[in-house]
Amino acid sequence: MKFATLRWNGLERVGVATDAAFALLPETSGDMVTLIAAPADIRDAAIRAAIDAGERLPLASAQLAAPIRRFRRDVLCTGWNYWDHFEEGKGKRDGQEVDRPKAPTFFSKSPDAVIGPTDPIAFDARISQKWDYEAELAIIIGKAGRSIPKTKALDHIFGYCLANDVSQRDLQRRHGGQWLKGKSIDGTMPLGPVIVTPDELDIPNIRLQCHVNGQKLQDGLVAQMAFPIEELIAELSFGMTLHPGDVILTGTPSGVGNAREPQIFLHDGDEVVVSAGILGELRNRMQRVDLYGDSDIMIG
Repeated sequence: MKFATLRWNGLERVGVATDAAFALLPETSGDMVTLIAAPADIRDAAIRAAIDAGERLPLASAQLAAPIRRFRRDVLCTGWNYWDHFEEGKGKRDGQEVDRPKAPTFFSKSPDAVIGPTDPIAFDARISQKWDYEAELAIIIGKAGRSIPKTKALDHIFGYCLANDVSQRDLQRRHGGQWLKGKSIDGTMPLGPVIVTPDELDIPNIRLQCHVNGQKLQDGLVAQMAFPIEELIAELSFGMTLHPGDVILTGTPSGVGNAREPQIFLHDGDEVVVSAGILGELRNRMQRVDLYGDSDIMIG
C-alpha cells in the first residue's frame, strides 16, 4: 500500500492510494503518526473505511506534503553507508579524515528541515557556499522497540519513502566534525512523496538516482549499502527506543557534489530530482529566502 499526507481544503489529511486516486481516511484517524501507532485492528478499519467510502482525490491533482509532519524527535540519519561514497570523499573532508567505520555512523537533523516532495528548498548563500544534494532511502518505523535484534528488525518497519539530505558542507566541517548544524537548515530536506509498505518493494534492487537540472549525478542500488537495513535498526536501537513515526535516513550513494572534480554545488533556481521507481520522486527547486536574518555569523 501507499500512504500520503495531502493538503486538501486548507487541511492536511492522510490518504491511501487506489488505482487513480487517494482515498482520504476519516479525519478522526488523525495524522500519519497517529495512524502508524494505532493498534492494527483500528488502523485496518480506518483504511477499509477510506477505500470503501472515503472521499477521493485524483492522483494527478493531489497536493502532497511530507508524509510525516509530526516528530517526537530529530530525524535520525546514517552517514557513509555506501562505501563508494565514503571512498569518494577521501581527501575532501577539510582535514576531518577518518578510517573506514566498523559500525554505522549516526547523526541527527532538525525536523524543521523537512519539507514536502514538491516544495521549494530554502537557499541563502549567506548561510553556506556549499549546498549539496544526497539521494536517500528513508525508513519509517512502525512498531516501538529497544535493542532490536537483526532477525526481528524488519518487523519494526511501517514503510519506506525518499529523502534528499541537502547538506551545507562548509557548516558540516565548521563545528568540530559533527554534522548536526550542516544538516539542519530550515526548509531544506524534501521527504516523500508517499510511504510505500515493504510488501510492495524489492529493497536491495531499489535504484536511487539524483538529477540536477536534468543531469544524472547519482545512481546506486540499495544493495550497495555498507550496513544493511537490519543492521542499521539493530545498531540504532541498541539501548535506545525507536518509536512509531520515527524517520531514519539510510545514507547516500556516490556522486555527491562535494566529491566531484570540479565540485558541483546547488544554487538558486536549480531543480533537484530524487527518484527510485515505485517510491516515486522528489522534485524540488532551490529558492532564495532570508535564512540569515539579523545574524552576525560570518561563513567563508
